[in-house]
Parts: sequence; structure tokens; C-alpha cells
Amino acid sequence: MKGIAYGVGVGPGDPELMTLKAVRLIKENGVIAVPGKIATESVAYKIAVRAVPELADKELVPVDMPMVKDRKRIDEEHRKGAEKLKTYLDQGKNVVFLTLGDPTIYCTFSYLQHYLEADGYRVELVSGITSFCAAAARLGLPLAEWDEPLHVVPAVHKTGDQLTQDGNYVLMKSASHMKEIKALLKASGRKVSAVVNCGMENEALYHSADEIPDDAGYFSLIIAKE
Repeated sequence: MKGIAYGVGVGPGDPELMTLKAVRLIKENGVIAVPGKIATESVAYKIAVRAVPELADKELVPVDMPMVKDRKRIDEEHRKGAEKLKTYLDQGKNVVFLTLGDPTIYCTFSYLQHYLEADGYRVELVSGITSFCAAAARLGLPLAEWDEPLHVVPAVHKTGDQLTQDGNYVLMKSASHMKEIKALLKASGRKVSAVVNCGMENEALYHSADEIPDDAGYFSLIIAKE
């Protein structure tokens, strides 16, 4: 029998937001995979080990997921990552892959999942709290009420979206173009809030576009409401 590959969301940063199921799977399984070259430096690992200290004694498998634009290289790295997991699955061992947030939202594990499933391996996803839900909670904001649409947009600077659709927006993966995004937000006339490093020790909350630093870090999430 081959093992099962679990894609397990650990939430955005606060270990208390991890689910009971995520904690149980980490405790019950001996092989834990994490994104990155060095397992113990992975953000997902640092979150999970605070909730499950025995994680430090597990067999940790780092899976390099480089953030590059070369599609061919990305595909090669994802295939290599899937092959690394298969060496454990073929021994009948389950592999728990830890990922930030939820494994169904812009998750690097999705790429490994496609390769594994195509090769006949069983994959199960364990939901975690998404960054934008956690950020909205930290800000005390409902993301959507009554019949309001909610638009979740990654890298809005690439889409040409002027934030003109009805409803509220969540903007992700735009930190490297923050100055440009802030100008877009101001032009939209929407009420802007943001959280950087949600749930982490260096978390910061902002309540207008002007407050958001131009050099805000990678884990920056913006909520723009009508």
C-alpha cells in the first residue's frame, strides 16, 4: 500500500489558528514536508512547531519551490518535489506537507498535487484559515455582507483591474508594486485597510492607503471596501 500525501494548511501565522485536524495529522505521522531549502527555516514549519513541539523530532523533508518566472524551471522543480515525496509514499509512509493558509488558495502544494495524482497517488487536502479571512478578523471587518460580491485578486497590477466592480476586494501578491497599488486604491475611492504579516510577531495593521508603507513585505494583504 502506498502512503497518502496530505496538503495541510497551517493558517496565516498564529499557531492558535491551526485546526485540530492539522495538529492531529502532524502528531500521527512521521514524515513532514515543508516548502523551502532548509526545513526549519520554513515559515510554515515555524508556525506549526509552536503548536506541535514534537514536530521538531519528525523526519523533515524540505521541498524547494523557487519563486522564479522561468516556467520550464518551475515545472522541473515541482516535478522534482513530487518525486521526492514519492520516495516516502512508495514505502507506505504518509507525507504531511505543511503550507501557509489554506491548501486550495494560491498554494504551492497544488503543483505537487497535480503531479502526484497524475501518477496515481492519493492526495488529501486539509483546510486551514486563509490569510484574507484572518486579516479581516484582525481588522474587525466583515469581508462581505448580505449580497455583496467579494473579489480576491492576486497581482492586481498585472490585470488592469481598476477596482470598479460592485462589491469588496481582497488584493494579494502585490507588495513589490505597492506604490502603484496605493495610487490605484486612492483613485478607486474605496475604504482601504491592510495587514502585513498577519498573526506573526511583526504584524502591522493599517487603516488607509496612505498608511501602508511603499516597502511593505511579501505577506501584505489589502482589503478595499465600497
